[in-house]
Amino acid sequence: MTQPTDIRRDAARPLLLDLFSCAGGAAVGYARAGFDVRGCDIAARPNYPFPYHWGDALSYLAHLITTGEIERFTFVHASPPCQAKCTLSVGTNQSQGWGGIHIDLVAPTRALLERTGLPYVIEQPNGRAEIRKDLTLCGEMFSLGVIRHRNFELGGWSTPQPDHVPHRGRVRGYRHGRFYDGPYVAAYGNGGGKPTVAELQAALGIDWTHVREELTEAIPPAYSEHIGRAFLAQAALGVAA
Repeated sequence: MTQPTDIRRDAARPLLLDLFSCAGGAAVGYARAGFDVRGCDIAARPNYPFPYHWGDALSYLAHLITTGEIERFTFVHASPPCQAKCTLSVGTNQSQGWGGIHIDLVAPTRALLERTGLPYVIEQPNGRAEIRKDLTLCGEMFSLGVIRHRNFELGGWSTPQPDHVPHRGRVRGYRHGRFYDGPYVAAYGNGGGKPTVAELQAALGIDWTHVREELTEAIPPAYSEHIGRAFLAQAALGVAA
């Protein structure tokens, strides 16, 4: 495993809980913003670059609340699985007769997050997942090689929505049998025209995992760095939501 090289570790930094953490795309951004990060994921994640709990995220969060250990944390990020309603899977699920087999974890995640009393973020891709779109970020806002729109519900705090930067072209790859070139790579799937692992790493700004599935699920660290810096700036000024 390659550790990110631009993260300072300091016990005095505010502690952030990263739920449904996958390989740590969000985690690294928050660490760059100034947080100390602890993760939780139901799958083994040897590439995750911070200490993490291997287990069910909601059970772990409930345990932290019950024991009072949640009070050690300042902020919570959650990226519950989105296959139930995300744009990329809904059409396929319905056409293949799979509709309804995925459990929607957004509502129970939000309920537990509200019990913590902590400020939080719930992240989801574009689609029909039922979160407030308090913030929407795009790779072009950060000069990345992906578009990768992601929506964020902000609990207990707020931050302005940045202007959406016009896209410079298409996502590279095949559409209906025709190849299109463009400045962005398709950070999902394995079909024709999809980027190599090295291209995915460069486009997303992720260099500590080479596992394609982890890369295609990750949010770019630039997104969570933006969110983390915005929250810490507000906290330093004592700004209420």
